[in-house]
Amino acid sequence: MTERFQQAIHLMRKRNPQDREDGFGLLLPHTAEHLDQLIAEFNQEQADHGLRCWLLELIGEARSPKALPVLIEQLHNDDESLRSWAVSGLKLLDTKPARYELAKARANGLID
Repeated sequence: MTERFQQAIHLMRKRNPQDREDGFGLLLPHTAEHLDQLIAEFNQEQADHGLRCWLLELIGEARSPKALPVLIEQLHNDDESLRSWAVSGLKLLDTKPARYELAKARANGLID
């Protein structure tokens, strides 16, 4: 794990909203290089809903086919916020499999 990633996650776990924003901003331009760590953090995080949403947003911002399984899984989540970030990530990915999953979710009434 790189120092940047550790520092950003540490900030994102703080109570101070500005620290949290700073941590997010530190990772945003580097999502692709930290994708594996972002996915691992997302899968481990259970307590902080806001952090889970931000991690999923960052995963989508990576625009990597490696993110597809996580995004598809969250597309079917009962949590509307996570589902919304999954939709955003799939749209950003904009691959044939991502478009297929979005179309299927629309057809099944999961999303608008």
